[in-house]
Amino acid sequence: MSDYILNLLNEKYEQFNQPGFIPDDPISIPHQFTLKQDIEITGFIAATLAWGQRKTIINKCNELVKLMDGAPYDFIKNHQDTDLKRFLSFKHRTFNPTDTLYFIEVFKDFYARHESLEEVFTQGLTPESTDTKLALENFQKAFFSLEDYPTRTRKHIATPAKNSSCKRINMFLRWMVRKDDKGVDFGIWNKISPAQLVCPCDVHVERVSRKLGLITRPKADWQTAIELTKNLKQFDPADPVKYDFALFGLGVEGYM
Repeated sequence: MSDYILNLLNEKYEQFNQPGFIPDDPISIPHQFTLKQDIEITGFIAATLAWGQRKTIINKCNELVKLMDGAPYDFIKNHQDTDLKRFLSFKHRTFNPTDTLYFIEVFKDFYARHESLEEVFTQGLTPESTDTKLALENFQKAFFSLEDYPTRTRKHIATPAKNSSCKRINMFLRWMVRKDDKGVDFGIWNKISPAQLVCPCDVHVERVSRKLGLITRPKADWQTAIELTKNLKQFDPADPVKYDFALFGLGVEGYM
């Protein structure tokens, strides 16, 4: 890869990986909290709902947080069945009340058995794993392990087993795993290495990556995300996904 691309990515990484990035991005939702579990819950919700205009995404996430009385972890653990009626009017694009109620049920089950979502996400992952493929496949199975789960909700939890690029879950993992002193990503998980992360491949990242020659596959799927990540590892093998900031930022700026 050329020095031009490396210099461009490093420049844009520094430009966008700073606190000014937070307010207009869905990552602003988990940044409202300090408790680890609140960050996990709201981060996962924000990543799941992250399609469409960012302003709308943020507004819908704030609406959902408000429905959880501003304390998601406490609500997940201690709510009564009567408290769930308030969610029957919540909707974001194709994410509807059925999906919301199942997410709450799954989170309650997870946190009854685990202190952190990290434990659910690392099933099958080893230090030798080159990426998170098996972890994401096992997470999707765990997410739909409850009896009578709604079939329609499966479309909201991607898996490499279906060759999805898993862009939203990969973004969530970036938030939880990456560690630096810039103040954007949280770095509160330690069982997944930043080197194992796979780059989120949204429309901005995909378009810019193709123009830079970082992607050659014809459509955005899991193998495309792996191809992109492998190319980014040539620039930083320990933290390739940091360049998500640069690629996304270049896309927003209308690069090329």
